[in-house]
Amino acid sequence: MELQRCGWATSTPDYVAYHDEEWGVPLRGDDALFERLCLEAFQSGLSWITILRKRPAFRAAFAGFSIDAVAEFGDADVERLMADAGIVRNRAKIEAALRNARAAQQLPQGLSELLWSYAPPPRPNPATLADVPASTPVSTALAKDLKKRGFAFVGPTTAYALMQATGMVDDHVATCFRAASGS
Repeated sequence: MELQRCGWATSTPDYVAYHDEEWGVPLRGDDALFERLCLEAFQSGLSWITILRKRPAFRAAFAGFSIDAVAEFGDADVERLMADAGIVRNRAKIEAALRNARAAQQLPQGLSELLWSYAPPPRPNPATLADVPASTPVSTALAKDLKKRGFAFVGPTTAYALMQATGMVDDHVATCFRAASGS
């Protein structure tokens, strides 16, 4: 019998693997969460499959998403990244990644601890994809806190997508084999 998955996860093998192995799995670690924060920002206005397929190039271009390495990037790196056809070449998003690395360095408790401090208590899984919100009051508060701390390109929707992707919330639909309250 075939596994039941969230409806968005079935159109390509890339989505199936991402859904089954990564999306919604609790992720910790400053650099790991920095990568996801950056990728969610780069996804803004684009399809996630585009970002997913470019992820190896993003990792190479952004020094494996090491916060300390990216924080040292300068104007020459911005130009190098703008010329890199393997990634999304959007100057505002590239500059936001550098700014966010520098902001992450300033967090006394680290990025992972800050982000996870916003994880809400577990709740029932959504019945359908239509029941999955684009943002929540918690993601709005997280986005506001991050902006206050100098982060860019982290609105409530991006913050919520990050929370979903990194397991801070479990938005697998109730019939999905990955749902905590799974059928």
